[in-house]
Amino acid sequence: MAYLHFIVTVFLYGFALLSTAVNPIVIQGNHFLDSKTNERFVLVGLAYQPKGESGYDPRSGRDTLTDGQACLRDAIVMQRLGINTIRVYNLNPYLNHDECASAFNAAGIYLALDINSPFPGESINRINPQESYNPGYITRSTAMVDAFSGYPNLLLFFAGNEVVNDIRSAKTSPPYMRAVQRDLKQYIRNHANRTIPVGYSSSDDPLRLSMHRYLSCGNDEDSRADFYGLNSYEWCHGSDWGTSGYQKLIDSFDKSPIPIFFSEYGCNAHRPRSFTEVGVLYGERMANSWSGGIIYEYSEERSGYGLVTITKNGDIKLTKEYDNLRAQYRKVDFAQIAGYKPTIHERQTCSAANILDQDALKNKFNYSFDLPKNPAPHFISKNYTSTVKAGKLLELSSYKASSKVLSNAGEELKDLELKITVDTPNTPLAYNGSDLAGEQQEDNKNEADTGLFQPSSSLGILITLIYLFISQ
Repeated sequence: MAYLHFIVTVFLYGFALLSTAVNPIVIQGNHFLDSKTNERFVLVGLAYQPKGESGYDPRSGRDTLTDGQACLRDAIVMQRLGINTIRVYNLNPYLNHDECASAFNAAGIYLALDINSPFPGESINRINPQESYNPGYITRSTAMVDAFSGYPNLLLFFAGNEVVNDIRSAKTSPPYMRAVQRDLKQYIRNHANRTIPVGYSSSDDPLRLSMHRYLSCGNDEDSRADFYGLNSYEWCHGSDWGTSGYQKLIDSFDKSPIPIFFSEYGCNAHRPRSFTEVGVLYGERMANSWSGGIIYEYSEERSGYGLVTITKNGDIKLTKEYDNLRAQYRKVDFAQIAGYKPTIHERQTCSAANILDQDALKNKFNYSFDLPKNPAPHFISKNYTSTVKAGKLLELSSYKASSKVLSNAGEELKDLELKITVDTPNTPLAYNGSDLAGEQQEDNKNEADTGLFQPSSSLGILITLIYLFISQ
């Protein structure tokens, strides 16, 4: 009986080590849901692009998600903050992102990724979309699916970011956004092992409502958006419900048939930011119809929105804004939000009357549904075989960052380490009461480990335990 108990223990231990992936997220009505538990998921997000646009260079062999040690460090800092989603803007699909995806997965943090980058050939030109929508662009965008669809913590893809933002772009680009959504969703259906939401991130301008209606209307499942993000900085220092414009947002999007959330928010007109809008966004008036949001941004860059400063040697200095945001998150009753049920709003037909408002008419918004044809349809077909290596999760062999994390007062935070989440997103109370990330991971403190990530560390531990048992 003792032998049986030991073997069962070893099996369960090994199974637990191998079962640390978060559950993929799906959509029902106007909510995101955990695909296994069916619980509601709201974005508690943070934009993540250290060094800004200058941090991405296709020739460098690096991007935001290729430095495993930096990602582990930042995942720990974000887990302590309460983040469950990061938005990453500029990525190279031809690089390996396994270590970073694994670190964020272990922390219970999902990836919301932009398909495009600012470089020529890697995005749709808002003024001249017909020229930029070419076989090279299709190659890159489908490569993004190949590279990231294997990670269970991939939350969604943004097919575009503020592509339509003025009169000229309104006249030319809307049909191209539906075409890109179509291409991505067809490719995902033919080449990914699960459904991955595809949608759009809009600028907060007079065209925002017509763009939402245009992208989400009709019965064409392939070309219509699965969700709609809004980059909004309306709530600034001293704002309240009445002066911020949030009431107008609620009124404008109250019948949205798809999830809607802030794909960026966090006005920095006054610093340090207090983030009082967090309580409103996740409060009773908004949380039933809005699915959270993504704070801009993690690291301090030239634009002045950072929650942390990354020093030249890679250490992290927390700011007062990090502390303020953490305090606001910890006031929110996320359990109550999880209990809200999705609403199924009927999708509007794709007519001018249902799409265009006065601002769209004035800007001659192009609501055509004669979408441009895919310039490289063979990439989308089931017969196409990609050369891009699919990403996969690795087991972490260390839960502590090699860098220091300093408080806003300059004191080093001791014993910070990743708290492994099993099947669940991170929550703002994961670090409740202490800067310790939960139980000490004694089995992972072997100083002989040479790396932070190992493709089969759990299997190795399992085999070692069995060997020790047999050899006794």
